[in-house]
Amino acid sequence: MADARGLRGLRNPAVVAAFGGWNDAGEAASGVIDHLVDHYKARLEFAIDPEEFYDFQVNRPTTRLVDGERVLEWPTTEVLVAELPERDLVLIGGPEPNYRWQEYIARLLSMLRSVNPEMVVLLGAMLTDAPHTRPVPVNGTASSKRLGEDLGLEISDYEGPTGIVGVLSHECAQIGFPVVSLWASVPHYVAEPPNPKAALALLTRVEDVLNLPLDAGELAEDATRWVEQVDELVSDDPDIASYVAALEERSDADTPAPTGDSIAAEFERYLRRRDRRRG
Repeated sequence: MADARGLRGLRNPAVVAAFGGWNDAGEAASGVIDHLVDHYKARLEFAIDPEEFYDFQVNRPTTRLVDGERVLEWPTTEVLVAELPERDLVLIGGPEPNYRWQEYIARLLSMLRSVNPEMVVLLGAMLTDAPHTRPVPVNGTASSKRLGEDLGLEISDYEGPTGIVGVLSHECAQIGFPVVSLWASVPHYVAEPPNPKAALALLTRVEDVLNLPLDAGELAEDATRWVEQVDELVSDDPDIASYVAALEERSDADTPAPTGDSIAAEFERYLRRRDRRRG
């Protein structure tokens, strides 16, 4: 198991975290972590011992073949580092724990103190009545009024049950880390994972929040294929097709026209990606 020594002395570090389960409809949030880990060849620095925190009948270990040899993998939370040209990203991913949440959070906070991140970005995804044919709504909130003003985000006014994302957000803010939470809306009528379209929408918002160009890789093509596949399924059922059409009408009525700020943000995103390609 790796240790946390490699998490000290990182370059302008930012943390991006997502947890499977309750917080992760369509595996959209964890899909962002998986994409960043794979695309940027992130290195494992730290892993939490799963024995204390997971019910292995709920989150079962898995076996797979690697070069003809069987490997056993236990559910756990991993902390990895992706070295980008502009800064280092600390990526946290794993299932939501089943037991001892306070101790689990304490372990993560101890690790985060070693990192001393400039920002913590927490990702989630929830099932809603958003149509799959429209842009994925992503709700973003900030941990402080000043941070919200800087990023154009609101302070969360949510009250009710929360998951490990909500707990970690609260505890990070309590010790002074700037925290942004981003939640994607996943269509409830096509909840089966993966949902690359929602993952791509979250990745784009992470890019904006961190002002950091992030390569979408194959996510854009996967998102297009996903929409096409869902279109085919919907077209085979007139009742669902009618329901989706009603959702589209409601979504279009609720969607404001593009503003100067939104157009400028899209242009800035294009410039960041162009400059990265030239570099």
